[in-house]
Amino acid sequence: MAEKIKLLREKSGLTQAELARKLGLTRSGVNGWEMGLVIPSTSSIVELSKIFNVSTDYLLGMDANSTININGLTNKEVAVIADLIKCFKDARNSEETQ
Repeated sequence: MAEKIKLLREKSGLTQAELARKLGLTRSGVNGWEMGLVIPSTSSIVELSKIFNVSTDYLLGMDANSTININGLTNKEVAVIADLIKCFKDARNSEETQ
């Protein structure tokens, strides 16, 4: 979970201090999570999932799939994203079979 929190935080462009402020915690608390010294509380895991738009199962390592929040997108925009994902998967599969 430590690596996922750090990766999601960095991908979101947040510093440890900024994430801590969003959660009402200290920077050292977030640092402890990212170093694997402390496990976030259940309520913190729920809040992290909301901030990063991922499932709690993903954060807990129960689900290898991340989620993409498509709320507010048109059907056409969703279709473009789905096509892009398929393109990436097809390219990876063709590389693996070569």
